[in-house]
Amino acid sequence: MSLNKKIQKFTRKFDVNYFGISDLSLAKDFIIDQGGNILSDFRYCISIGLKLPDAIVDQLPLRSNKAVAVNYRFHAYKIINDRLNYNTSMISSFIQELGYNVMPIPASERYDDERNCAVFSHKLGAHLSGLGWIGKSCLLITPNNGPRVRWSSILTDAPLRPTGKPMGEKCGDCLDCVKICPIKAFTGRNFDPNESREVRYNAQLCNDYFVAMTKKGQLPVCGMCLYVCPYGEKKS
Repeated sequence: MSLNKKIQKFTRKFDVNYFGISDLSLAKDFIIDQGGNILSDFRYCISIGLKLPDAIVDQLPLRSNKAVAVNYRFHAYKIINDRLNYNTSMISSFIQELGYNVMPIPASERYDDERNCAVFSHKLGAHLSGLGWIGKSCLLITPNNGPRVRWSSILTDAPLRPTGKPMGEKCGDCLDCVKICPIKAFTGRNFDPNESREVRYNAQLCNDYFVAMTKKGQLPVCGMCLYVCPYGEKKS
């Protein structure tokens, strides 16, 4: 059995909705610029994704209702992240037992407050593995569930085979996420790997919006770009 198949078989135990493997050499300079040289020894990324509950995401326009905000923060954020982190820990241990180095990356954990980013971009790993494209919201858009997926990653030096290639954007002229954003954080530009994130998305505006909600005693919940994306709408 190939190494890819061994890892995929083990991963199935955790009922993840998405699994992909990417070659990080395709974006090595960007990865090192964001996370530093601690990531330079890892050639491949294993991406896993869990779909968010549709009923919870569909209630986000009512997020001023505390019950809606609490449910989203708990079941579509905390619990999903905990599940992802447990899964990546178990998969990492399995790969290490096979004799390879691994670095699991925490789900939804920011390490650079100035740039508002994590040590590694989960959506980049998933994009490079062919699981979706980067939308105008700067979220990974999957063909079947849109951006309603939360991601985590395992970096490794195991000699894996990529499961796909980066998917071209399919947003077209759609600006739904741009129009619905309450603080107009998106410019509406399509993703271009040669451009910085700032030409598409003002992360500081987004961060300030959450800080302002917290100061008002509100739970910092938005997610309107998750809610509105046509690719995430439930099919009739």
